[in-house]
Amino acid sequence: MATGLPQYRPVVGGVLAGAVPALIPDLADDRIPGRGPVEGGRASCGGRGLGRRPGPDEGTVLTAYDTVTVALRHGLEAVDILRLRRACGAVLQSPNGSTLSFFVPAGTSDTWHLPGSSCTAGALLLPATDPRWVMPPTGADRTARPTDAWVLRSALCEAACTLTAGGLGPF
Repeated sequence: MATGLPQYRPVVGGVLAGAVPALIPDLADDRIPGRGPVEGGRASCGGRGLGRRPGPDEGTVLTAYDTVTVALRHGLEAVDILRLRRACGAVLQSPNGSTLSFFVPAGTSDTWHLPGSSCTAGALLLPATDPRWVMPPTGADRTARPTDAWVLRSALCEAACTLTAGGLGPF
């Protein structure tokens, strides 16, 4: 094992040993497609185009993006790192404020495996004026720019190391 890097020790049930509950993604967040309550008598599996249909005031579910969801503190640190690299795309905070969702290119959920985060197919695009945007869609047409998945992965790992070194881990 490498020294100076966070070590992950999975236990029965898939939860990391010693993980702080705030670092585990909020599975009850029903604004993320494929999560939340059972809809119409069937559980949503999170596949492309199978996400929850939003109400009139909620926004639009887009399948052109996937979302990587992480705990709030971890995500904010990663946003800072990505902004310094000028590589941060659209980022949305959950309704309860406990998680951040990074927009990444579609198909990322098929290969995403990073402890402390989850990746789901589809993304909920809210109006650009919604206060939950950490990094809102930009440009004349208010298009949400995705973050490159590998750049995000690198920033999340760097953020975990930084927070752990500062005594705000384990991750």
